[in-house]
Amino acid sequence: MANRTIDSFFKKRRLEPSGSGEIPCPLRDSSPKHQTKKFCRAESLEFDISSIERDLGKRKSIWEYLEHQRDEVRRAYIKFGPYQPELPIESMVVDKKGRHFLFSWLQLQVSIDAAKWCAFQAVAFRGHDESLDSNNRGNFIELIKHVSSYNEKVAAVVLDNAPQNASYTSPTIQKEILSIWSIKIQKHIREEISDSKFSILVDEAQDRSKREQMAIVLRFVDKQGYIRERFFDIVHVHETNSLTLKKEICDVLSLHNLSVQNIRGQGYDGASNMRGEWNGLQALFIQECPYAYYIHCFAHRLQLTLVATSQEVIPVEQFFTNLSLLINLVSSSCKRVDQLRVARAARIAELIAIDELETGRGQNQMGTLKRPGTTRWGSHFSSICSLFTEYEDICSVLIDVINYGNTSTQRSEANRVYDFMTSFDFVLVMHMMRDILGFAQVLSQALQCKSQDILNALKLVSVTKDRLQSYRDNGWNELFTNVKTFCDARNIEMPDMNVIYKAGRGRIRKQNDPITMEHHYRIDVFLATVDSQILEMKNRFKEDVIELLILSSALHPKENF
Repeated sequence: MANRTIDSFFKKRRLEPSGSGEIPCPLRDSSPKHQTKKFCRAESLEFDISSIERDLGKRKSIWEYLEHQRDEVRRAYIKFGPYQPELPIESMVVDKKGRHFLFSWLQLQVSIDAAKWCAFQAVAFRGHDESLDSNNRGNFIELIKHVSSYNEKVAAVVLDNAPQNASYTSPTIQKEILSIWSIKIQKHIREEISDSKFSILVDEAQDRSKREQMAIVLRFVDKQGYIRERFFDIVHVHETNSLTLKKEICDVLSLHNLSVQNIRGQGYDGASNMRGEWNGLQALFIQECPYAYYIHCFAHRLQLTLVATSQEVIPVEQFFTNLSLLINLVSSSCKRVDQLRVARAARIAELIAIDELETGRGQNQMGTLKRPGTTRWGSHFSSICSLFTEYEDICSVLIDVINYGNTSTQRSEANRVYDFMTSFDFVLVMHMMRDILGFAQVLSQALQCKSQDILNALKLVSVTKDRLQSYRDNGWNELFTNVKTFCDARNIEMPDMNVIYKAGRGRIRKQNDPITMEHHYRIDVFLATVDSQILEMKNRFKEDVIELLILSSALHPKENF
């Protein structure tokens, strides 16, 4: 009787008992449209947050949760934060032409790592022959081949196993990877600068393809208070006039949302298109930002000083010309280099035997002649020092070439080099330039340091000037004594300093007053060289500029002023 009563109750409601203890909702519409087997639960289980699926493609929609759980789910997703799903190793990709091919993230990662290694090691990406039959297909492809030989998963998706239309080793892909890196690095530098003030350093140079390139470096103080110099961009310019350079620099700055009004310093070389007072690059920026002060690089000033010295005095210019010929003759042949090393080793052994050389770790190292660089006059000092050390050995090699040279051209060239190398003029200028460049070498190295105290640099400038002035006033006697000792030890003929100096063939009639040999070497060579050096130092390192920089250093916060 009881069962019939329950059945009649469900028939009247047009519902069926669920048999699971669920109570039907009395407010639910009984129309066929809403007729369903779902019932409201009297009690709901506690919600488990750890069961939430974070992958966007797999998680349930919010309306699938119960109403009292939805806020809790939303708070859980907010608490979890952003989520990056793990990409599959391989997936099908459709290109622009509708073709399907297998795309491997591992394959792309290998190409990125290979490009990263080549970029950091500063090696060439491409080879001379990158065909399949080549033994050396270039650093980029050879590195991928080497990595694939140690990893089966990599070998399965790169080079020959990669799809022909998706190998990711072409020069275009390599350039795109480097371009993406450059954008990310520039973005990072821009975040470092933020809204602070900065200075620009600009220089021009030609690349191997004879294209004029302009390098832009930004100097600023980061949030931690450290001075940073970041290479920011390199731009190809068709012309090097000031208007073109300014336009290119402004385009680069505006592209990264850097305002010209925040520039507080300009650092260029001493070219007229850069330092021009009216139409130079520094003047054009000052018109827009009056606080963008122009500073000529101190290291470049010192280099120009040394160049001017070599151009003013003819014997000094001839010395460096002959020095280049000497180094080219000795260093161009591997046979002569080996002969020089053998002669040097024999001479070191001889000097050690008679106790004229000290022995110890790191001493008496074997070396070769150092070639002077055209843009780094600090290398001339090293070249002269190596010439001093190996002078006798070089002479013995030249004599061997004169006697046993393969061709008459080699023998005649070696004879000509040996003649001027064993002349008094060459030895005198060699000693003199070693002293002068030695005075400037400490200053040159200090000015090229990455972090340099301005007060220390200015002090070195003053010390260099004082040493040059003292060398001018009191250095001749000591210089002549050293030259005489050097010549006597090596049987080099010295001229009589009391005879009348003859300027050379065809020029004797142009001499207004007869002068002695001592007057010529002391006045026309020694004093002229030192005076030109001192004059250039005073012109390029003026006292008022140095005083201004010294006074401005008092504003440095490290002294807590």
